[in-house]
Amino acid sequence: MDQFTLNMLFVGGSFALYIGIAIWARAGSTAEFYAAGQGVHPILNGMATAADWMSAASFISMAGLIAAVGYGNSSFLMGWTGGYVLLALLLAPYLRKFGKFTVPQFIGDRFYSQKARMVAVVSLIVISTTYVIGQMTGAGVAFSRFLEVESDTGLYIASAIVFVYAVLGGMKGITYTQVAQYCVLIIAYTIPAIFISLQLTGNPIPGLGLFSTHIESGMPLLAKLDQVVNELGFAQYTTLNTSMFNMFLFTLSLMIGTAGLPHVIIRFFTVPKVSDARWSAGWALVFIALLYLSAPAVGAMARLNIIDTLYPQGTQSEAVLYEERPQWMRNWEVTGLLKFEDKNGDGRIQFYNDKNDGFTATATERGWAGNEFTYNNDILVLANPEIAQLPGWVIALIAAGGLAAALSTAAGLLLAISSAISHDLIKSYLNPNISEKGELLAARISMAGAIGVATWLGLNPPGFAAQTVALAFGLAAATIFPSLMMGIFSKKINAMGATLGMLTGLVVTCLYLFTYLGMFFIPGTNILENVASNYLFGIPPASFGPIGALLNFVVAYVVSGMTAPPPQDVQELVESIRVPKGAGAATGH
Repeated sequence: MDQFTLNMLFVGGSFALYIGIAIWARAGSTAEFYAAGQGVHPILNGMATAADWMSAASFISMAGLIAAVGYGNSSFLMGWTGGYVLLALLLAPYLRKFGKFTVPQFIGDRFYSQKARMVAVVSLIVISTTYVIGQMTGAGVAFSRFLEVESDTGLYIASAIVFVYAVLGGMKGITYTQVAQYCVLIIAYTIPAIFISLQLTGNPIPGLGLFSTHIESGMPLLAKLDQVVNELGFAQYTTLNTSMFNMFLFTLSLMIGTAGLPHVIIRFFTVPKVSDARWSAGWALVFIALLYLSAPAVGAMARLNIIDTLYPQGTQSEAVLYEERPQWMRNWEVTGLLKFEDKNGDGRIQFYNDKNDGFTATATERGWAGNEFTYNNDILVLANPEIAQLPGWVIALIAAGGLAAALSTAAGLLLAISSAISHDLIKSYLNPNISEKGELLAARISMAGAIGVATWLGLNPPGFAAQTVALAFGLAAATIFPSLMMGIFSKKINAMGATLGMLTGLVVTCLYLFTYLGMFFIPGTNILENVASNYLFGIPPASFGPIGALLNFVVAYVVSGMTAPPPQDVQELVESIRVPKGAGAATGH
């Protein structure tokens, strides 16, 4: 059976499963559309949360970024994992105890202010829209390769699939679809990783294989990787190639941004009890760890495999002839995500760091006229089985897994946007008397509109999937996270302080991002070039979230200290949320 047919069987079968689940679990009320009727078992919710969390950025792009940079990009792992622990311990149980459908609803009620709720709605839409760009980009990458179409066409197909099951099923349909998607993506990620780890090190556990001996060279795998990247002018893989300050800021941005992501937070509104929120958070961490413990190994092994492919006799020997390039390169060239340009006319594929001035003399001596091989980092995980020449069914499996990862998170984000518009904007502000049927229709229409916007933005992303997602974390860190923390743990913060704090965090962070990445991430509209020499205090856009969060906290406390304290009933409400009692039924709606 040819590879395309295998891909269609695996991908088509998984899509049929998702759509079938969406039809079976179709939402018939707003409670089912927003919170799955609050009847999801904590283990299933943990699995769905893991699928919601392990997006295209985790499945497709994270290992690619680790492969490209090495140790410096371990901040993605530390930030995302640490942030989830923060979310599980400090926010999820208390928000579930409060018993509302959405994050803006909590902020509006806690800060007794419709203005605060509207600022939260705007923040949520900006965060979720930025985040969903990465998911749609990742889905487009996966579809383009495995359906053998252009990446833009792949993006349109992904949008159509999400439209069917997200608009139809709401949170109820999405939850059970995400359980299936988790099973698909974790199997798809770990099986190729086990195969490749066995090939390179003889160890079937990828996380241990990373620290094992490379069979062919007899050297430790990481030492071998350091050697070959150095021989091509790249920075050493196992050393930090950025400042510790920036790495700290970026990791912190991912951590507190994680704890402020609305599409993850709303998953804890779907369980019956407060104790279930804690248990589902614990289960989600277990399910997430299964993938995250393999990601560094996948990245390192993919980088080594690519270099071995291009220099089959070693980096000191001639590069492979373009006419003799392996089939996987030919496959990915069709998508436009992998390119070759014969700059010196020798018909060979020279791959090296031509931006390293210290390597120029070596390159000139070898007759190289510049790097001739470029690829999008987002293809590495998807291409890994092909690079390692694994069986066709493994390649088809990872295609289905990559699409499951992208679509599961995209659906969760689109639901967060839809809920904010229909429940927090239309129901609470524009038309309080709207019927439940009308609100459900508004939710579905707003989700369809969000899919359209996400598709357009996915066609013009500001970076790789994980890089784009990192910007969303910065925005969440600067807006939602401080408001939730102050709302739960401080009785002093009043409506004026919370509203101005959120606005400050949102506006300052957006302006900083837009300055370097373009207004609303539209290419060519940036004020300053996105280079380190232009950054304020050397802080790159993706690391600015903690600065925005600090400004949010400062403004909120200063303004609250200068204005009237919250009403007594609100202070008592805050106290009741924090009391570790009532781990039974949460408050009603």
